[in-house]
Amino acid sequence: MITPTSESPGAGTVRLVDHLAGELARAGVTHMFGVGGANIEDLYDAVHRGGTVRCVVAKHEFSAVTMADGYARTTNRLGVVAATSGGGAMNLVPGLAEASASRVPVLALVGQPPTGQTGHGAFQDSSGKGGSFDIAEVFAPVSRFCAWVEDADALMELLPRAMAAAQADPRGPAVLLLPKDVQQAQIRLPGHDRTPTPTPTRSPDVVTTTPIPTPDVPTTTPDVPTMTPTPNRPTTTPMPAPSAPRLDNSALTAVSDILRGADRVLVVAGEGVAAADARAELAELAGSLGAWVAVTPDAKDVFDNRDPRFAGVAGVMGHANVEECLWRAEVCLLVGTRLPLLARAGLDRALAATDVVCLGPEPPFVPGTALGGNLRDVLRAVTGRLPPRARACPQHAGPVPTPMPDRVSRGPGRTVPYAQAIAAVEAALPQRAHVFVDAGNAGASAVHLLPAPRHGRFVVAVGMGGMGYTFGAGIGAALATGQRTYVLAGDGAFFMHGTEVHTAVEYAAPVTFVVFNNNAHAMCALREEFLQQGNRRDDLFGRTDIAAAVAAAFPRLDVTGADDAAQLRTALLRANASGGPAFVALDCDPKEIPPFLPFQSFATATDRTDHPGSKENSDERGIVHVG
Repeated sequence: MITPTSESPGAGTVRLVDHLAGELARAGVTHMFGVGGANIEDLYDAVHRGGTVRCVVAKHEFSAVTMADGYARTTNRLGVVAATSGGGAMNLVPGLAEASASRVPVLALVGQPPTGQTGHGAFQDSSGKGGSFDIAEVFAPVSRFCAWVEDADALMELLPRAMAAAQADPRGPAVLLLPKDVQQAQIRLPGHDRTPTPTPTRSPDVVTTTPIPTPDVPTTTPDVPTMTPTPNRPTTTPMPAPSAPRLDNSALTAVSDILRGADRVLVVAGEGVAAADARAELAELAGSLGAWVAVTPDAKDVFDNRDPRFAGVAGVMGHANVEECLWRAEVCLLVGTRLPLLARAGLDRALAATDVVCLGPEPPFVPGTALGGNLRDVLRAVTGRLPPRARACPQHAGPVPTPMPDRVSRGPGRTVPYAQAIAAVEAALPQRAHVFVDAGNAGASAVHLLPAPRHGRFVVAVGMGGMGYTFGAGIGAALATGQRTYVLAGDGAFFMHGTEVHTAVEYAAPVTFVVFNNNAHAMCALREEFLQQGNRRDDLFGRTDIAAAVAAAFPRLDVTGADDAAQLRTALLRANASGGPAFVALDCDPKEIPPFLPFQSFATATDRTDHPGSKENSDERGIVHVG
């Protein structure tokens, strides 16, 4: 909806931001996340006036990006975040980096000082003029498209280009930099002459609009930031859904021949399956091949975890059965994953002995035969080349949890082992819920032990692996879908961005926050013990009663401090029956070893007389080193 403002100088005109708000609504955007400020307040005002897109104000710009990220991952729509200049803009970078690495479509609308002030000491100037740094160069490495909107005409071209670039493979963030005076510029309503009314006169050294060059042929004006896409990235013709390129027939034939000739196939499916909404196509292909199906740590929800074909999670948080199936397989079929280190750690030797085929828009990190293109189209094409019958997969052990040693201390205070806590979560988890799992020991345990809900997302942000991602992302998902959303995080993640609980309370988001409090950065503490001879205790902290603190801060919030798994389950079931947020904290032990492959080689050594961190023992046990 576009509503003329009282400031409109003539009939049939609106501010540029009113048009922008209307375009977001027409694109299907339902929520805009962010933190306000002087140089973005006009956009917030326009969205409020429009009444179609809902503004959600976060406590920190990083969390605002993760809200847009969670929104995008659960809806398969474009996530939108809006922030002001200066520190607000800089706070977007870590969240955009995660969206870039994880291929999540996010549009960042970033306010800037008025163009007439740039280069003249403007507050929060980042135009690259007058000794300021160039904010476009900061956003370029974490975006698919980045451009200054230097006048009202430019937005008509740049907005659809930015939206298309964010949603084209490889998906990721797009950034539009919006000077305050440009946001306020008047334009004609649709159906009228679109020639904008004159904008304020600019000083001679202020940025002017420059044509967008063809890809890989940059055109710049000396000392003037240009309105160009991110270097070395293809531009995209504006369209609601970019058409997929024709599949390479020779590659399709090669892949189909390999798969038809294999009796035992292990499929490793990744996040790309969820992004392409290709779960049904994946299941059909697996049935045609009689294949086992494993998933990467960030893709537990792309295949039914209770299906007899499900082999488990691959990589550092995974199950031994995946490696066993890989050794038995004649072909390893990667679907929607490039198989990064977190998904292939511990599998390199078996992969080297197996033919690898990769389906998806990007080439794999391991040698193999690749078929690129839109994943749904690729899966349908390959399945169409196979015999039209479903086959049972060979017998296998399934995702049996890895046994870990009991190192839980029995000192003062009660701690809940991760396995018991995750079992309580599983018992309460609705099958239409979304699950967002944060970094650390609790996260590794959840990935390893908790089956994904049948009809919800199971999201792990391994692109950057940043702590605290889940608090914003879970809120964004819950507000976008209205579905109960679980956030599973440690105390380290909570202390980074857990104050977004305030946002959940303010917007009555149906989020259940579960904080596993081991009073430590425990994964770091275990690395110090195992890899650095235990000389430091920097990551072990004094006890904090998180539940009591949160209850005091938010009297309206349902808060539980759970002493055992039974209390945890009861609190979760109560939260499921409510319509708003809930918070549960429980104490865990920092010395408990999670099901994390780099630690498993030490697990059997903790009771030995030789120190587990010594170099010769580490080499003998073949330790997997992962950051």
